[in-house]
Amino acid sequence: MLEHWCSAPNIVFANDQAEASYKKRAKRVADAIQLKVPDRVPITPAFSMFPALDNGYTCEDVFFNPEKAFTAGVKALEAFQPDTFRLPIRQGQVFEAVDCRQILLPGRGISPMSGMQFVEKEYATADEFYDAFLDDPSDFMFRTLLPRMCGAMAPLKKLPAMREIFGYSRLPALIQAFADPDVLGVFNKMAEAGAEMEKISAYSREKSREVMSMGFPTDLSVGGLAPFDLIGDQIRGTRGVMLDMFRRPEKLLAAMEKSVPMIVAMVLRAKIMGNPIVSIPLHKGADGFMSLEQYKTFYWPTLRKVMISMIDEGLVPAPFFEGDNTSRLEVISDIPKGKALYRFEKINIHKAKEILGDTVCFRGNVPVSLLNTGTPEEVKDYVKELIDVVGREGGLIVDCGSVIDEAKHENIKAMIEFTKEYGRYY
Repeated sequence: MLEHWCSAPNIVFANDQAEASYKKRAKRVADAIQLKVPDRVPITPAFSMFPALDNGYTCEDVFFNPEKAFTAGVKALEAFQPDTFRLPIRQGQVFEAVDCRQILLPGRGISPMSGMQFVEKEYATADEFYDAFLDDPSDFMFRTLLPRMCGAMAPLKKLPAMREIFGYSRLPALIQAFADPDVLGVFNKMAEAGAEMEKISAYSREKSREVMSMGFPTDLSVGGLAPFDLIGDQIRGTRGVMLDMFRRPEKLLAAMEKSVPMIVAMVLRAKIMGNPIVSIPLHKGADGFMSLEQYKTFYWPTLRKVMISMIDEGLVPAPFFEGDNTSRLEVISDIPKGKALYRFEKINIHKAKEILGDTVCFRGNVPVSLLNTGTPEEVKDYVKELIDVVGREGGLIVDCGSVIDEAKHENIKAMIEFTKEYGRYY
């Protein structure tokens, strides 16, 4: 799939130069992932709200206006010429339409200049979650979790369990449930939100192809989850899942195993999208959240199963290790060589090169604090050390340590241009 992504067989390029630029950039990234030596170190800044803020827009603008998001994204591409791109198009109006309670949107309870904020809470108690999820995960998601996550979906809890609908004799019970005005209202709202989502998706696909035709490969395709984080982030909350490690370890492990094929099925959409690089943001496995032994028991085994399944399908797992994961390096080195892309927010780069250098490509870890408050010379010094230590003989993609929202224009320019100038192999 990396070869397919590099060849871009379905892209109509603006001209021969754009086609050559696309293939050169994509090959550069693919070579780094496979631990080959590219012509130079790739630079793939994880732009989030930065294109908007750097070009006079608000975060609210790009969350609710796809045209403004596209304009901001293209201006950033033209200004910085990175090796990959991600458009800052978001689906604010869709989340707002369904009253999604897991996020705060810019201009909706938080500053219009702020990016989206995640609202973590315990959406189901342990007694409500584990047995129901292990017995029938789809029923739990549909009739318990969704009604609590989205205000517009609250009436779904009135529906009968789908597992009870066997043949015509039980069909009337299901049909009668749809006569409830509240239930009917849910589906009307979902139809309206779905139509809006289809418009945004169609626009995003069109504009992504347009940017690719200009010579820029896409950065990441879809997003996955670690099984522990699926439960801890989305359902039980940090406090709940941490207590479950002590109070219900067997059920927690069983629920995580149950979620592995579900997560794999979710990320296989990357095959349709044509980009095999799948982001997996990791939240609760960093140093300070759990001991190394707990990490070996509760976090890594099922995460590894997800990644191995992805690799078997031709995908490139790209876990984003948020926080400091230095103590995890030996554990996470157990992955096939040249098949994954590890992105680090904060890590001992000397140990990372020593332990992982022959196994996986390193992406990161220029601090966003440096990009926001430092000077261009300080940014160059950091990137130089990163290339000197981690970039020996390939296997490095320079990026920030997190997504880029607020940053100085001159610092982003310094990070990108210095990487292009200094990070050459031949």
